[in-house]
Amino acid sequence: MTTGILSLPRILIVDDDRELTAMLSEYLGHEGFVVTVEHDGAEAVQKISAQNADLVILDVMLPGKSGLDVLRAVRARDERPPVLMLTARGDDVDRIVGLELGADDYLAKPFNPRELVARMRAVLRRGAERGGTGEPLALGPVRLDSGRHRVTVHGNPVPLTGAEFRVLECLMRSAGRVLSREQLTEQALGRKLELYDRSVDTHVSNLRRKLGLSPPTDPEIRGIRGAGYLLTLPGGDPAT
Repeated sequence: MTTGILSLPRILIVDDDRELTAMLSEYLGHEGFVVTVEHDGAEAVQKISAQNADLVILDVMLPGKSGLDVLRAVRARDERPPVLMLTARGDDVDRIVGLELGADDYLAKPFNPRELVARMRAVLRRGAERGGTGEPLALGPVRLDSGRHRVTVHGNPVPLTGAEFRVLECLMRSAGRVLSREQLTEQALGRKLELYDRSVDTHVSNLRRKLGLSPPTDPEIRGIRGAGYLLTLPGGDPAT
């Protein structure tokens, strides 16, 4: 049986720059992606829900509804398509807010299309890896099932973005040991740590809030100054 176009990754680009989207559509088409484009933020919310894209490339600055508002609306529906945000270079506020709202990665404009493709493939690869059938991980009340992409705390489901899920999985697999920010960025986000890159810190902050753990009886995601992060063992205080 031959592989048809439907098996190619489906990408939705939401950006009002028509010249940029035309260039990206052609470039990504040559790279093996099926691309659709939306230029209006308000319309993008419905299109994301209807199209079941494998990845959404979402610009922050949009007419009708900002990219951050689009992301907020999509995540409020508990819809989990991976989202790569496009932000203005040097605009840390948009980048941090985007990550807090559930973006999986970000890229500052202007960018090299080759870097965009590399980041897209990293996000898609992490999504494919989540489809594995490995044994669930359990630590105190926290249970992580990679095959079902499901996390529960005390039996209650906790909705996480793909990036948050991968950060938690890395921490759980190394529970009681410190992982540097460099290691977490490479293992969970699929890229090298860049100067002034605080993505991991934002994902950890989101995890702490969403998991709602109560140390010391529950495990704790602890920051170790100058070293990184560790997930403590429940009821214990591992040496650091």
